[in-house]
Amino acid sequence: MLPSSHHQQNCCYRLEFPQKNGGGVSTQEKRRRREGAATMLRPALACCKLYISEARNAPALRAIERAAAAQSPAAVLVNAFADDAYNRVGYTLVAPLTGGGDPAPPPLHRAAFGVVAAALEAVDFGAHAGAHPRLGVVDHIAFHPLAGARLDDVAALTRAVAADIGDKLQVPTYLYGAAHREGRTLASIRRQLGYFTPNSPGEQWRGSPDTSSLPVAPDAGPTTPTRSKGVVAIGATAWVDNYNVPVHTADVAAARLIARAVSERGGGLRSVQAMGLAHGEGVTEVACNLLDPARVGADQVQERVRQLAAEQGLAVGEGYFTDFSQERIVELYMQSAEAEASQH
Repeated sequence: MLPSSHHQQNCCYRLEFPQKNGGGVSTQEKRRRREGAATMLRPALACCKLYISEARNAPALRAIERAAAAQSPAAVLVNAFADDAYNRVGYTLVAPLTGGGDPAPPPLHRAAFGVVAAALEAVDFGAHAGAHPRLGVVDHIAFHPLAGARLDDVAALTRAVAADIGDKLQVPTYLYGAAHREGRTLASIRRQLGYFTPNSPGEQWRGSPDTSSLPVAPDAGPTTPTRSKGVVAIGATAWVDNYNVPVHTADVAAARLIARAVSERGGGLRSVQAMGLAHGEGVTEVACNLLDPARVGADQVQERVRQLAAEQGLAVGEGYFTDFSQERIVELYMQSAEAEASQH
């Protein structure tokens, strides 16, 4: 099963998947195969994080997870983190950046496209509701270079996946980061598309927005979204940590003030983006993207949120990551590669 090392609240949970074992292979043989797998696979790994606007429909999640597993062992699903209050699930896929001479698209391309296609088939955006902003069934796709990969190469892969989503699945698709010709940020395109404004009472995002026109032309796909699919933002960047801190208040406005003050945009911590969101009964959350976690990490964010909350007479809970570290993700991929090698 996927290991679980992060704090989880009652409304958040890590989905678990079976792992293959090595059978009767000797320890010495396993070591030899592990070293061989590390030599072959570690130099050029990349990961793809896909954020789907669904966490409550179990049959839909099973269909999406089957699609994610379809490219295994070439592409491995190493993490799935669902949040019931947000009605949102994040999947992390890892694979070598190239296909090993295969003329078909590389495994990570095929796996990401398969997950998107399955999600669009299984989820109706018009029926979705949750406490997290979203643009479509597949709200966000982020590609990151891991061991031995270059951001430029990951950006090229991202553009190819975006073109397929737009053309073959007919979803308006927006590029950001290194995949965009001008390096547009994810936050900027989200603001242009009205991402951060709830469209329903109770600080909820419900149904699909007006589809008569888009304020910004997409980079791929049709110029008008369907109500059942919405749009997709997809980009390539260096590693980003997602770290959320619970605030013990039902006052979303208070959480937003804290989020604003902790974010770089609001004059707070460098390379930190933050939103204040409702997160279950009587609880809000400061949800953060740490764009340069080596410079400003979770401990600093946790302490700053605590200080800002205390100024309002509020207490906070222990924050949590929604994914593993990039080092752990590589380790999980290598373990999967070793397990696969031990079967042959």
